[in-house]
Amino acid sequence: MFSVELIPDAEVDRVVREDWDRLLGADLPSSGRNPAPSNRPHVTLAVRDHLEPSAFAGIAEILPVPLELGGVLLLGHRDRYVLTRQVVVSAALLAIHRVVAELAGRPEPRYSTTGIDHWTPHITLARGLTAVRLATAMRTIRAPHISGEAVGVRVWDAENRRVTTIR
Repeated sequence: MFSVELIPDAEVDRVVREDWDRLLGADLPSSGRNPAPSNRPHVTLAVRDHLEPSAFAGIAEILPVPLELGGVLLLGHRDRYVLTRQVVVSAALLAIHRVVAELAGRPEPRYSTTGIDHWTPHITLARGLTAVRLATAMRTIRAPHISGEAVGVRVWDAENRRVTTIR
């Protein structure tokens, strides 16, 4: 699996990491639990079984784009929840998503939520929360509204655990 990801500026990154740390401090699931240097706040633009990172080199010319985090967004799967920060949709964000999605090609069915007109932009705070732990997590995080920019883009190769930085 490959994903194309937008990287936020330092201030947005800091705010997200602070909430990751709050969750860790409360002994809750947190995206900050993964100590790998490649683990960082990001907005996933596309996920596909196979991608060629070099195909996305031109995306660097579109950056930076405004990036605004609004409220909390919950994604559910069975009896577990994914706690995320909503990324406010803007014309610039939709434009970069469309370019990336077109370069990536039609998504496989399991990645359909990264396709054009089916995308929900977000930054993940925690996965696998039960309803009880979700309630605790909601009391733990601050999730302030913040405006910044997406300043980088990378391609993550999950199988080989390799990041290709485009910008």
